[in-house]
Amino acid sequence: MVNDDVRSIFLKTGALLSGHFVLTSGLHSDTYLEKFAVLQYPELTQRLCDMIAARFADDNVQVVIGPATGGILLAHGVGKALGTRAIFSEREAGRMTLRRGFAIAPGERVLVVEDVVTTGGSVQEVLDLVKDCQGHLVGVGYLVDRSGGKADFGVRAEPLMRLEAQAWPAQECPLCAANQPFTSRGSRHL
Repeated sequence: MVNDDVRSIFLKTGALLSGHFVLTSGLHSDTYLEKFAVLQYPELTQRLCDMIAARFADDNVQVVIGPATGGILLAHGVGKALGTRAIFSEREAGRMTLRRGFAIAPGERVLVVEDVVTTGGSVQEVLDLVKDCQGHLVGVGYLVDRSGGKADFGVRAEPLMRLEAQAWPAQECPLCAANQPFTSRGSRHL
């Protein structure tokens, strides 16, 4: 599969939306990816996870970690494809942490997975967690890069699709200036 094949999965499932949206980051955009419209289909999710896993198949990954919530499904699917453990991080007191008995051993080879990257904040929090555990970061695999190439994690990063989408601070949003109504999507809004 290539970028167009991934895009077709998002379109087919109704996950790629156009309109006026307030993103989790607080930015406004004309494009939104409702990742759970895809993740509700185990077969399609596993196909995407297999694609991420294929990019890291030769890297001797020992554990796959993703941030709750979408990262849980992706970590599990990529871990299944690579034959590794799959764990997830959760936000506790405003900081990503490992709970539920999860641990990363010093030197353990870790792949971080994520669904959609806009600013890269959640991924960076997971990377910091892995570093705090003294894990060896193999890289980051994710479904969609909508950062415009701005997200730099300092390690190998492999998005399945790059999405060119406009995003503006609220005070600069042309859709607001045109009085176009918006919809808040996602799990965290500023």
